[in-house]
Amino acid sequence: HLVLHSFDDLYETVADLSAVYPAIAERVLALGRRPQGVLYAVPGHPLVGEASVQRILARAGEEGQPVRLVAGLSFIEPVLGALGLDGLDNLQLADATDLAAALHPPLDPDRPALIAQLYNRRLAGEVKLTLMNAYPDDHPLTLVRAAGTEAEALIALPLYRLDREPWPDHLTTLYVPPLPHAAGLPALQETIARLRAPDGCPWDREQTHRSLRSNLLEETYEVLAAIDAEDPAALSEELGDLLMNIALQVQIATEAGDFRFADVIGQIDAKLKRRHPHVFGGLQVSGTEEVLRNWEAIKAQERAAKGQAHRSRLEGVPIALPALARAQALAGRAARGTEGAPDFEALWARVGEAAAQIRRDDDPQAQEERLGDLLFALADAARALGLDAESALRRACDRFVNRATEHGRL
Repeated sequence: HLVLHSFDDLYETVADLSAVYPAIAERVLALGRRPQGVLYAVPGHPLVGEASVQRILARAGEEGQPVRLVAGLSFIEPVLGALGLDGLDNLQLADATDLAAALHPPLDPDRPALIAQLYNRRLAGEVKLTLMNAYPDDHPLTLVRAAGTEAEALIALPLYRLDREPWPDHLTTLYVPPLPHAAGLPALQETIARLRAPDGCPWDREQTHRSLRSNLLEETYEVLAAIDAEDPAALSEELGDLLMNIALQVQIATEAGDFRFADVIGQIDAKLKRRHPHVFGGLQVSGTEEVLRNWEAIKAQERAAKGQAHRSRLEGVPIALPALARAQALAGRAARGTEGAPDFEALWARVGEAAAQIRRDDDPQAQEERLGDLLFALADAARALGLDAESALRRACDRFVNRATEHGRL
């Protein structure tokens, strides 16, 4: 005769919810090894939102145990019916618990999304914070409760109120509509690819990596100007222009078969995680200085793995940088790994000595060298003070222009 087993005791005794599903899977597998087997019933479709089922399938496959799936109606169909949505219209699915564990939502904001199993207000608050990293605070959402039942209800609310309503329970799904404008990287890629298409823009089609070089530098300096002006709106616009140049460079490479955006993002993501073992691994660090030392050591290991000969860490500073910025970068690289606070007395003594040498030398070539030493010493002093020499000089130029304009001298 049929014997019923419940797993309520696991939910009550296991401290971490993520450990419940492996425990359920182990019990089901043990029962399934009997000659009569076992029937494991779950709400909805067994392959939608049931972590224990996936684990059972994986383990049963390893052990050679036969498994028969009986399809059921998942929560998705009733929710689509309640919202009047087409499930094939670029719909995204996400689990609320997984989303809450992230700092940025793994969603394309240009596509609609259903977030399932939003079972309480605490979880709703965590999901809200994650979504706010990609969506505006007032983005309109819809909570779908008890879809497909007599108690079905739709609650419209802005994102910032997601955890302020007493509605979330085990039958709650959150609908996140797309943003009203293009906002995801795929949308930008599509626009750039369209510009480069045979019937696209003649100018964009003619561009090469080299022809975009000067534009890349120009856009970078405009970003710096927006930062110096402390203008968020201008910074947003200029970063967009810079990203456009990057997307165009990648599209050119994609058409040539050299690499794709996935390669660019995958490489930098892997590099960031590899070079931050104190964030993505178990390494403990005492502060920024140790982080920088580890960074250099990891880079050396990477070069060795590629069969590259040992090189000075100064070689990584681009020659194309503006001279003042390059001087500060070189000084910073040289100072990495040194212990203790900067010796400001020695730094200012170098500045004074370089200035005195200029006055003592009559030879123009020697004066140029001493002037270079003075500027380098000043850049090193800026580094030690935690200042950006390039930005400081740009602001000084702006002050000069403003004073001269105000007094009508120029």
